[in-house]
Amino acid sequence: MEPVTEQRRPWVVGVSGASGTPYAAAVLRGLLDAGESVDLVVSRASRLTLLDETGIAFRDAHWRDDLTTWLARGADGKPDTFRVDVGDVRYWAAGDLAAGPSSGSYPVKGMIVVPASTAAVAGLALGLSKDLLQRAASVMLKERRPLIVTVRETPLNGQTLRHLVTLDEAGAVVLPASPAFYAGATHIQDLVDFVAGRVLDAAGVPHGLYRRWKGELGGSQAD
Repeated sequence: MEPVTEQRRPWVVGVSGASGTPYAAAVLRGLLDAGESVDLVVSRASRLTLLDETGIAFRDAHWRDDLTTWLARGADGKPDTFRVDVGDVRYWAAGDLAAGPSSGSYPVKGMIVVPASTAAVAGLALGLSKDLLQRAASVMLKERRPLIVTVRETPLNGQTLRHLVTLDEAGAVVLPASPAFYAGATHIQDLVDFVAGRVLDAAGVPHGLYRRWKGELGGSQAD
């Protein structure tokens, strides 16, 4: 009998077409900074959003270069704001329904959908598998693995609210992209990092993206 070797167990990160690509970038940087492996799925709709919000065209054949450029960009649009190493990222095309994350036997820690559009939320709640993002999320639910859905839309209609309740009841964490101000935000990146930090909190991944509440009023004016 061959000895058991340690398996790579990544976090699957699905990026859907909602506005908010800086949230996805901050979560990806946080995971990589914490030494986590990442399997990345970028939906077709999210490529249009990424192009619109950053000017970056995300291409299957050049995904590593495009991802590096994207993650190095700050939320204010400035290039080369961050230093990133995407060496432990594995990319799966959204149309590849034979990809690793499409199967429950593929070892992962869980999945984060960030940002999650209302269309993605509906697909996840209804159990659709029109692309790899939806299929991988469905696998998380059936295997009882962590699924964090960072919905980014406002206002929310009754149909979407019902879909979010369905996901909550199925075991997902519904985490709206809702920045807070008690952490002393002075820059757009601070607001983005607060949401990303809350996502990483839900995933149990350590980070230092925001100042935590300590039970003292006026903490945001400290330092």
